[in-house]
Amino acid sequence: MKADASRFPMRGPRNGGLQTWSETKVSSHKRSPPGAVDLSSGTGRRDSGFNGECRAPIPESRTPSPFMSPAASKPETTSATADPCRYVVVARRYRPQTFGELIGQEHVAQALSNAISTNRVGHAYLFTGARGVGKTSAARILAKALNCQEGPAPIPCNKCDVCQSIGAGEDVDVLEIDGASNRGIDEIRQLRQNAGVRPSRSRFKIYIIDEVHMLTREAFNALLKTLEEPPEHVKFIFCTTEPTKIPVTILSRCQRFDFAGILTRSIHQRLEQIVAAEGVEADADALEILARRAAGSMRDSQSLLEQLLSFSSGRITVDDVNGMLGAAGEERLSSLVGHLVERDPAAVLADLDAAAVSGVDPGQLIEQLFGYLRDCMAAAVGCEPDAFLFTSPSVAQRVTELGKRWGLNTLLAVMQILDQTLSRMRYSTQGRILAELALVGISQLEDLDELSEVIGQLRSGTSSAAGAGAGPARPAIAPAAAKKKSEPAAPPEITTESAAPTPPVELRAENAVEVWNRAISQLSGMVVEQAKQFDSITVPAPNRLVISFKSRYAVSKSVCERPEQVARFEQALAAVTGGLVRVEFALSGEDPKEAEPPSRVVPSHQRLLDVANNPLVRRAGELFDAQPVRVDDVSDNSPRE
Repeated sequence: MKADASRFPMRGPRNGGLQTWSETKVSSHKRSPPGAVDLSSGTGRRDSGFNGECRAPIPESRTPSPFMSPAASKPETTSATADPCRYVVVARRYRPQTFGELIGQEHVAQALSNAISTNRVGHAYLFTGARGVGKTSAARILAKALNCQEGPAPIPCNKCDVCQSIGAGEDVDVLEIDGASNRGIDEIRQLRQNAGVRPSRSRFKIYIIDEVHMLTREAFNALLKTLEEPPEHVKFIFCTTEPTKIPVTILSRCQRFDFAGILTRSIHQRLEQIVAAEGVEADADALEILARRAAGSMRDSQSLLEQLLSFSSGRITVDDVNGMLGAAGEERLSSLVGHLVERDPAAVLADLDAAAVSGVDPGQLIEQLFGYLRDCMAAAVGCEPDAFLFTSPSVAQRVTELGKRWGLNTLLAVMQILDQTLSRMRYSTQGRILAELALVGISQLEDLDELSEVIGQLRSGTSSAAGAGAGPARPAIAPAAAKKKSEPAAPPEITTESAAPTPPVELRAENAVEVWNRAISQLSGMVVEQAKQFDSITVPAPNRLVISFKSRYAVSKSVCERPEQVARFEQALAAVTGGLVRVEFALSGEDPKEAEPPSRVVPSHQRLLDVANNPLVRRAGELFDAQPVRVDDVSDNSPRE
């Protein structure tokens, strides 16, 4: 089939003549328009206007009038055509063409515009940021602003041949290089040689290197000198998602601009504009879900929208979005969180099963639940609904209610459980079982906010009881008893003792044994059994108690005289006597002040006692929570290492 030349009119050369519809359309497919000279081959041949098997003629009804505005005729702002060979994806058709169209990067647009206006354009720029935030688009806009036939100007005309060829990525003086596939030193050497050649038709020869962090160390070193002192007609624009991998020698030679993630509301507004331009109806909540799912990337949101345009029919709804993404709806998440708050594990497992039947992946459900609880946490600390990141405004009231019902401490514990579950699910083939395990465990979690209040009340009640002479409450028993109460009230035992406190007992030699027995009865643990092995108790001075053990109970003495145990004994004695009582431990027949081991002790237990009383051994026992059990003799003639 031959092309009909009458349907592809050419009026003058490419630099100044009237452009036809076919020229602007074909430029977006990175091939020369009909009648253009192929400068890359050097043969001067003209492109036939066809591309491979797509030889269908362009409908005349699609040809715009010469009086149409440029914005209406350029491919970036028109809807998809019916010809599948001419189709351009949404992310390319709606790519920004001026600095003013860069959404969420106003600081970058302002700085570059001012640099062009004041003639302070640098020779090298570094654009960093996450994927899909406009780095390559900003590089093309800067190239158009510098090489525009009506410029240099902060706002390129987007009408001249230079602007259109740069926008299509096929200009001979603006070279876009993939740093991942051209990362070696040979490619950089070729770049250095070509940089000395002046541009063919533009003011500047501009190199746009995408993913520049993929270059090798040798390639970076070969680029240093040219990057620092390039020819006056050369500009470098580097784009990367990982600036930490770029050597500091390169960073110091570039002007760096960090592209921030785009706000969800800004992505939502842009999606509404695209949907209106495409002539499709869409629910606001559906576009809100797409904007949140994009996580700050405009390109990701547009790719999801294009996929959704093919998935849905006529109108885009929330059900269409959830069905395409395999995600759970906000109503299902609210129901699941509600059952967790009510501590109903059966209903929780039923919700999880219903979500799995509808096609929701358990891992994605846990991830969505994690984000939902994040907004509940924000509501629990007093944030407004504007601070919610993972839920729509329509469920803000429900999120706030659940956050306040659950409490901040419980929410923090629940989110930690979900975080650990997500980490485990990445390396497990039993994702659903792990999800069920986490959800059932959360449904059995106690209300930590009420528990903290109970502990605070117990602590305050213990302080008053101690001042009145009652013994300190056992921390291991009191909280367990308090958990069984529906109201945060103190246990009955503490209330009774507080109502009728035991009067303090004066410490005398006659009642020393009674006072000691009453004191140790208020304690718990193995130390109580060791303390009962005493031989005699004396009161050598006021408010001073000496507990003596027989020699065979030297180990019991060493356990009782540990600093932390002595503090417990003195606290219990203070509760019984109403005053401070110093307690000391000794062996029978020894003076507690000057107890020294005999110079020669034959029995093994006494030798063990001597070792136990050594300050270094005692300190080691405190650090490692250990006790000496055997003493070995080391002969002087034995070999030493």
